[in-house]
Amino acid sequence: MQEFLTFISSIRWQDILDIAFNSYILFRLYALFRGTDAFRVLIGIAFLWVLQRMAVSMGLILTSWMMEGIIAVAALIVIVVFRNEIRSVFRARNIWAILWGLPQKQVKTPINIISESVFGLAQQRIGALIVLPGREDIEEVVQKGVSWDGKVSTEMIKSIFWPNNPVHDGAAVIRGNRVVEVSAILPLSQREDLPSFYGTRHRAAAGLSEMTDALVIVVSEERGKVTIAQGSDLHTIHSEKDLKLAIRRHLGIRENQALYLKKKRIELYTAAAVSLLIVSVVWFSISRGFDAIKTFEIPIEYANRSPKLELLNTSAASVRLYLRGSRALLKSIRPEQVRVRMDLSKAVSGTNTLAITHDHLSIPPGLSIKEIRPMVIDVTLDERTQKAIPVQADWAGKLPPKLILVRSTIVPSHVELVGPASILDSISTLYTTRIPLNDITRTGKTEAKVVIPSAFLELRPGSRDKIIVEYDVKER
Repeated sequence: MQEFLTFISSIRWQDILDIAFNSYILFRLYALFRGTDAFRVLIGIAFLWVLQRMAVSMGLILTSWMMEGIIAVAALIVIVVFRNEIRSVFRARNIWAILWGLPQKQVKTPINIISESVFGLAQQRIGALIVLPGREDIEEVVQKGVSWDGKVSTEMIKSIFWPNNPVHDGAAVIRGNRVVEVSAILPLSQREDLPSFYGTRHRAAAGLSEMTDALVIVVSEERGKVTIAQGSDLHTIHSEKDLKLAIRRHLGIRENQALYLKKKRIELYTAAAVSLLIVSVVWFSISRGFDAIKTFEIPIEYANRSPKLELLNTSAASVRLYLRGSRALLKSIRPEQVRVRMDLSKAVSGTNTLAITHDHLSIPPGLSIKEIRPMVIDVTLDERTQKAIPVQADWAGKLPPKLILVRSTIVPSHVELVGPASILDSISTLYTTRIPLNDITRTGKTEAKVVIPSAFLELRPGSRDKIIVEYDVKER
């Protein structure tokens, strides 16, 4: 339980943002590509990645290396082989729909009109070839015909395939409720198992359905039969009801559309939860699986010292910390982000032995402490007091041969210092800065500074650091 709490506390807000962002990307990929062959291949690549991670953890060097290469090649193959599916996902979508919108098919295709028109053409023995594209792009496999932006109607469809119409031999492409293209040339199937009574239209329908997920409707002018091609299958349709059902299935329309949409929402919520789980596991695997250790030399800070105590000495000026975490995180850490702060609120005069614990350390989230050196330090404190100490002039050099120093007076004669009691007790006299005797030619006075012998000592507030030295000289 303690390890779990430690792990939770080590998670940074950047880690939460990282997981959330990548979870959303994974969820968007699912929402955009679900149901496509490319998505199924991506699932296979993800499974290979899991196996590769297992091979790494088991120490299977060659296996993990081979799987890593296969994954890299497979990712490239997906882009090349399924470029049409990928293009169709992003085609005719605005950036908002790609980043946020959920892919709900807003079907406006007039199924009844298409079905009635097709069987009307069949009764009149008028050949026809109608393409209803799916999710995949068909532009690369269909030779572009004549652009046509007409609303689907029975009259429109019959007029397109009327034998005297110049565009009747090609295929009509219907998207939604619009005929977007006519006289389009479809690729012919090379299959040898097709019935001999299938003509060019049937082979064209089979060729396109083999290469894409489009639904192609064929009307035979010789036999007056209606056939649909989807995938590698060709089926003869005997009634308008069967054709409507096939088109509905192709367009993703269900009898109980409300229940269908509810199931789809549940599917998306489940996909979002699974995406979050997968990314969290991957993040943990990467962030914890590539742990490293880095050493930091951090100066010790002392806080909450009583103003009546002075810090005299410590057994260590800095602490060496061995921090563990991901390589990327350790590389981004600056030494000033790590602090060692000791609390002296309970320290007393004399030598205090203090243990350095995790409570005294401040480290960025996501890192853990492997080792602390040293783990114990000695801190010496002393009470602050003040003391009046006599001052003596520090003469240097020699007087001129004809002069002798009769008397010298220092004003003031004593200076009050503030500092640790132990240091003040060891000092009986203070000296001024050096006063050269060579420059003295007659009785006079000079100004000199008091030399304070320890950095722990200071003049009492309000005291001057300079004194007056008066001296009398006479001739020998």
